[in-house]
Amino acid sequence: MHQNPELPRRTVLGGLGLAAATAGLVRPAQAKELVVGFIYVGPKDDYGYNQAHAEAAAMLKKMPGVKIVEEEKVPETDDVSKTMESMIKLDGATLLFPTSFGYFDPYMLRMAAKYKDIQFRHCGGLWQKDKHPMNTGSYFGYIGMGQYLNGIAAAHATKSKKLGFIAAKPIPQVLINVNSFALGARSVDPSITTTVIFTGEWSMPVKEAEASNSLADQGIDVVTCHVDGPKVIMETAERHFRLRLSRRPGEAGAKGLPYGGGMELDHRL
Repeated sequence: MHQNPELPRRTVLGGLGLAAATAGLVRPAQAKELVVGFIYVGPKDDYGYNQAHAEAAAMLKKMPGVKIVEEEKVPETDDVSKTMESMIKLDGATLLFPTSFGYFDPYMLRMAAKYKDIQFRHCGGLWQKDKHPMNTGSYFGYIGMGQYLNGIAAAHATKSKKLGFIAAKPIPQVLINVNSFALGARSVDPSITTTVIFTGEWSMPVKEAEASNSLADQGIDVVTCHVDGPKVIMETAERHFRLRLSRRPGEAGAKGLPYGGGMELDHRL
């Protein structure tokens, strides 16, 4: 994970988890409620990226002294600036998580420069110490490692030796996943190929369905993805493929997890 190294954990969390340590110094009546804002580019129940963040927000909401404010379906435009400012001015938020990749530059950076006493954290690992404001930071996981293992699983599943990957945008974080998946598959069988289709959007159901159909028409029998929500891709692919990689949490008979959580092989024989 990547965070602003200059900010101690107590600054990032605003006292979350430290209540016990400070109980003897600060009386509960004096403790100020921490308001944390989460902003999502898509719906909170997308079975993927946004849902993973929303589930984390729900856990934080259970902690005493913490108030969570959320807004979903906020595009990567100046709309997110308005949402952040509203959370700061109207809700009193002092820690914001604008979660989508496109929120960072210029929108979050502008808000951070304007509100220097507010902490901003962005998912994507884009923060640089010598370049960005010190009240900003980023976090990310080593997602390529999981995709490498997914590639190995896909290689053992495929009969055509043709794999498919549907991705949103050709940014570094996505390309790490694509390349890791392909390398994992080729570690099992160097002759396996991976065909990639970029939809251009984090959430675009029509393009995701079209991409799934296109891959099936090319004889590809295992497909995976890096978009905000895998539901459309998996449901479309399921009508074509005998084997698929599933990431649908809550589905009967499957153990799929949200984006960043994992995948499992679901045999359709």
